[in-house]
Amino acid sequence: MIFGWDIGGAHLKAACVEGGAVRDVAQWPCALWLGLDRLAAAFDAARARWPQLETARHAVTMTGEMADCFADREQGVRALVQHVHQALGEARFFAGDGWLDAAQACAAWRRVASANWRAPAAWAARRLGAALLVDVGSTTTDVVPILGGRVVARGDGDAARLACGELIYQGVVRTPLAVLTQRVAFRGVTFNVMNELFATTADVYRLTGELDSEFDQQPAADQAGKDRDATCRRLARMIGHDGRDASDAEWLQLALTFRAAQLSLIEDSVLRVLADAGLHPEAPLVAAGCGDFLARALAHRLRRPCLPFDALAPVQGEAARWARVCAPSV
Repeated sequence: MIFGWDIGGAHLKAACVEGGAVRDVAQWPCALWLGLDRLAAAFDAARARWPQLETARHAVTMTGEMADCFADREQGVRALVQHVHQALGEARFFAGDGWLDAAQACAAWRRVASANWRAPAAWAARRLGAALLVDVGSTTTDVVPILGGRVVARGDGDAARLACGELIYQGVVRTPLAVLTQRVAFRGVTFNVMNELFATTADVYRLTGELDSEFDQQPAADQAGKDRDATCRRLARMIGHDGRDASDAEWLQLALTFRAAQLSLIEDSVLRVLADAGLHPEAPLVAAGCGDFLARALAHRLRRPCLPFDALAPVQGEAARWARVCAPSV
């Protein structure tokens, strides 16, 4: 039995593989920026779900080293490696082009830091000659070109990937709405958007019905409820309104306006990556992440075939949709 782990800044994701098939996949909220005790609690939850952790093998990738509880990424990688060793025992750490033990991972921290995007891309490359992986998560979107059965990304670390458009800090749960657009139309009037953390993209996709409630694991911006009234109230604040000022249908229309803005931002980067990689128009888009619905929408807009990530892995049933959400761990 092997467990794959993806330690992020906001979630701990894990996949249980036995006999060459994915048996179970899960995710726990883990606000790592608040301290390593949050990661310890998430590992405790995983241990309660899977008592067999103690005797299994473990493979780990990460992006959590970016959390601002660490002074820099080197300290972050070292701290996470040490914490994994304490929680799980011996483990191997993904370095993009190979696997390292704990000591090697600490020494080669630059290769381990934020390498998680390459794991599902390498898996897809083994199965597809040409494709574009679009993994839309809670916080970020990875856009990874595959050509000739190889990952042909231009960027490697976060900085290089941000520069070439292969990493977009846009997600469907935690992204503040103020970063999507500065002006929105509502009831025939164009409003400046308030640059405050009044609402996040989870509010948008909760209203559109596209965000599965099981994937909606982060607190709302105001730490309040996630029912329709509370969601509309947060959305209304973005343009200086109260929830009672308009109907549910009107707030849904505003949510759709923010959705369109985010989709356009992601599309700009996708088009840039496609052009740089020279991918054939018939190369499929592989959709992953809790925001895979946006990846599917992009594929439709770009007239490309679309494959769910779980179609490339030996996974069935309930685990399949979680495999899309937790693709790097799978």
